[in-house]
Amino acid sequence: MRRKIVAGNWKMNKNIIDAQQLMVQLLSYKNNNTTNCEVWIAPPSLYLMMAKDIFEKDEIGVFSQDMSEHESGAYTGEISADMLESIDATGTLIGHSERRQYHGETDSHCNRKVKLALDKGLIPVYCNGETLEQRKAGQHFEVVKNQTEVALFTLSAEEIKKVVIAYEPVWAIGTGETASPEQAQEIHAHIRSIIAAKYGQDVADEVSILYGGSVKPDNAKEIFSQPDIDGGLIGGAALKLEDFSKIIEGFNS
Repeated sequence: MRRKIVAGNWKMNKNIIDAQQLMVQLLSYKNNNTTNCEVWIAPPSLYLMMAKDIFEKDEIGVFSQDMSEHESGAYTGEISADMLESIDATGTLIGHSERRQYHGETDSHCNRKVKLALDKGLIPVYCNGETLEQRKAGQHFEVVKNQTEVALFTLSAEEIKKVVIAYEPVWAIGTGETASPEQAQEIHAHIRSIIAAKYGQDVADEVSILYGGSVKPDNAKEIFSQPDIDGGLIGGAALKLEDFSKIIEGFNS
């Protein structure tokens, strides 16, 4: 059984008081409701220690939004895998579309980060996906294939089973375009087939693939019901407990 996951990426939002309040609310919700999926959050790095203190029994996974490809050294502003390991963080996002767009992150960078995260016992959530221009040009299958191969195919079969992939259709975020559940499923199945071609179907069937394309309370259940979609990487809707909890409940029968 693949793990089912709803992960909230808070991005650069919330002051410390609001962040603490949401974490406490989320913990209360998790402890008082039956959830049929794992719940993870990726708050700003400033709040990672607070999150670990609040979720001391690991009821909710705590992830950084990024991690350096370097182990240590003169890299001002970076967070290392050792630092994350030392606070018992669950894992880290890697290759988010905004890191690619604003910070020039490439799949080769992601490859080094994924391997380092795995070496330190962290769960890497590797993000990939095509832009609007690439989708309109019919390049989406090839783009996602190349991203997956460059970032992940130096891993062993046992290593890749520990990676979570988050497919982000960049073209469907803030463009006015929308991705249907069927379009999302099509790419998720494509990603799984790429992994199967390299590592075998049994390995591919163990890799959780999340959808990162504007999951909301009113579409979560339909999206999560697709056979190759194992959950969601949630942006704006993760900033309000009311919305985030309803998305979590998308896994409820």
